[in-house]
Amino acid sequence: MQATNFSVSIRQAGPISLVDVSGRLTFFEVGALRDSISRLLKPGRKNIVLNLSGLQYLDSSGIGELAKIYVSVVKVDGQLKVVGLSPKVEEILKISQLYQVFPEFPTEEAALRSFPESSPKRTI
Repeated sequence: MQATNFSVSIRQAGPISLVDVSGRLTFFEVGALRDSISRLLKPGRKNIVLNLSGLQYLDSSGIGELAKIYVSVVKVDGQLKVVGLSPKVEEILKISQLYQVFPEFPTEEAALRSFPESSPKRTI
């Protein structure tokens, strides 16, 4: 097994979780990402921005895990949005047809603004 520098870190922006993924997402690392997302969903943190700007590579296991994560989030009436796609990762997502599934945004700020909770609420 090859050592990798894979990491997942989580930040909060109000009710929205920002999940930073970096390194190589392969068969050996998918469990760490799955566990991180599960820990968010259990207490009801169901709106997630997945920042893949640090992702260098993903194999078929990584592609499958991204699809499973999307389904898990949607099942709890959450939303998953993606930012930071490198040309290489974007190409992989296009080939696998996942590019059509994930709402992709150019920046974290744009993704955060796209959530309904981030719209100003008016009271009359």
